[in-house]
Amino acid sequence: MADKSSGNSSDGTSQTVPLIKSVSSSRLHPSQQQHMQNQAESISAFSTPFSSPFSTPTSSPKSQPLVAKPPAKKLSLEDDLPSNVSTEEQLPELPDVCLSGNKERPLRHVNERGEISHYALQPMFYSVIFILLVELLERFAFYGINYTQTSFLTGAYDEEWNAGFASVQASSYVSISTAVAYTTPFLGAYLADALLGDYWSILFGSVVLYIPGLLLITLSTVPYLLGDRFNNKALSVGLLFLWPFGTGVVKSIVNVFGAKQFHPLLQSSLIESYYVNFYMCINIGALVGGIIVPIVAQYDVTLAYTYPVAMLGVGVLLFSMGTPRYVRHKPSGDLFSNKHIPGAPETKIGLLTIFRISTLIIPFSIAYSQMATTFIVQGTVMKKAFRFVDAASMNNADAVSVLTFGYLIGAKFYPALAERDIKIPTTYKFAIGSALGAVAILWALYVETIINEAYFERNEKATIMWQAPAYILIGVGEIFAISAAYEAAFTAAPPEKKVLASAINLFCVGGIPNVLCIGLYNLCAAWFRNSHGTTAIHRLEDYATANVDKYFWLLFGISMIGVVVNVLPGVRDFVASVEEEATDMIKTPVLTKRPTRHKRVLPADYSSDEESPLLRVKRHQAYLKYGTGPVMYKQGSMRAGPYLANKKAKKSLKKGAINRLYRVGGSSGGAGGSRGGGRPKPSIMVGAGGQPLMAGNISKRQGST
Repeated sequence: MADKSSGNSSDGTSQTVPLIKSVSSSRLHPSQQQHMQNQAESISAFSTPFSSPFSTPTSSPKSQPLVAKPPAKKLSLEDDLPSNVSTEEQLPELPDVCLSGNKERPLRHVNERGEISHYALQPMFYSVIFILLVELLERFAFYGINYTQTSFLTGAYDEEWNAGFASVQASSYVSISTAVAYTTPFLGAYLADALLGDYWSILFGSVVLYIPGLLLITLSTVPYLLGDRFNNKALSVGLLFLWPFGTGVVKSIVNVFGAKQFHPLLQSSLIESYYVNFYMCINIGALVGGIIVPIVAQYDVTLAYTYPVAMLGVGVLLFSMGTPRYVRHKPSGDLFSNKHIPGAPETKIGLLTIFRISTLIIPFSIAYSQMATTFIVQGTVMKKAFRFVDAASMNNADAVSVLTFGYLIGAKFYPALAERDIKIPTTYKFAIGSALGAVAILWALYVETIINEAYFERNEKATIMWQAPAYILIGVGEIFAISAAYEAAFTAAPPEKKVLASAINLFCVGGIPNVLCIGLYNLCAAWFRNSHGTTAIHRLEDYATANVDKYFWLLFGISMIGVVVNVLPGVRDFVASVEEEATDMIKTPVLTKRPTRHKRVLPADYSSDEESPLLRVKRHQAYLKYGTGPVMYKQGSMRAGPYLANKKAKKSLKKGAINRLYRVGGSSGGAGGSRGGGRPKPSIMVGAGGQPLMAGNISKRQGST
């Protein structure tokens, strides 16, 4: 029986054949020997030795060797690693360095700081479900308050106990609150990326800020509880400070924390579906909260505002239940530092670049912001539908639109385009969203004519259902614009600044647009004045004498500017280049700067004076390929000579690059390379013949015991 570590090829040379165990080459036809030799060589490049897939032939000279079913073949050096690993059947194909050996979390990853994390095959059901639930219930609380604040401040729910605001003042108040909510994500970014980490920052924002703010808003609705008069100060603390600060902290972190539960390489394609599910949960929470809270508020506003407090409390409890399952990373400690982490791929994508991309959705976001302000003001002078669907309840049409068209676009439209190799550029998605926002504003203008016609010609109110198309159009625009903005910000951001990038994106989605809306309200205040010269237009007779239609024409122009800017070729190419660079940064582990090596001290008998020129050439070639010797870093060990440092980046991650990415000793293509061991092997030193030597052999050569 042939030795399992060697075999003879047809030309008689000695070859390494670790797979041949029980078949003597002398008993086979030369063509069979060559076939077995080629197969063994091709498999041994990627696998550890295992029992032979060939059985012993029978005594018949015409019989062929029986072939047993081999184990799953490891991916070759030229194959792309899968980006959708979610089943156990895919694990045997992966390099050993990507496997943790943990049954619940079998996938392994080493980040740019050398931190090892283990990931589940089905993160959506293993841990992300808890994050989606807290987001759903948090959105219930947010939109339950947001949709009803304008009506509450103007006294629509309780004429005797309210803040006594006029329509424009109430709209400005709500816009300020929303602007604060979308600006404070920067606080969340600091807490998550530099101080507390994602997990503890979510709990801090929820327990210390969010829930107390909701409680204060709820208590302000109870007559005489906080004073003899309506306590505007207490309401301001809850509505303008605690509630929006808590919202901003939680909102900026929760979507990034969910995305971090996926392996950044082997499950990267699943992140897109996660964001679709994330946005669907947002709108489920908005829909349920938008139905329950406004309807209950028509009868008892205090009871209605109790529901958001209870739902967020339940959400925090569910989030805490998933604690043992989360992948949690330590904060970097320096949020705004530009210091490059050793071993991490360098990128030219900065936070300013992410800000420039996120500003492209501001025109659509201005139209989107009207749902909680001017659309509500318009709806308050219209007749309720089915006796309970009021202006605040109409926001549910937006949530239904997002859920319905989100499914159709995500499950039908995008896959149909993918089958035809068609991909909509990100800026075109922004343009589509802005165009739909413009059409929604045009429909609001049409509703203005219906309101005036019903009042002046028939002296009656128009039904509020006329507003539904405007909300539906805004909802479809969200699918294209805002969801694309979330994904672009997360993908393009440096690994250590994901939450800060999310904060910048949210600032452009809700912070800047609402600040601009506040300015527009004040600049265009004359258009909101009735025949008496006041801005109190929550009654039909006053609203009909104002010129709100001029304000809608201004909004239409702003939305069209968003369409024009996003279809410009220069803007499209800029965003596409950033996305391409971000993809290369994630999928291609390239060392752009060679790490400092320790100088190797040569032994006394290792004199270069006795070397021939040929040996010197071989030694220099080996130096270029293997480096100078063992080098230990804080994040692991790696050998990296010019061969790796100067290698041109590829767009897809190959199995051969995994060892370099995870800092496993051994070159992917060298004689001494590691082909997939799960643990780092000893780094290689070069002998006189240019071949790698193990450390044990060198010790003997130096005369050590």
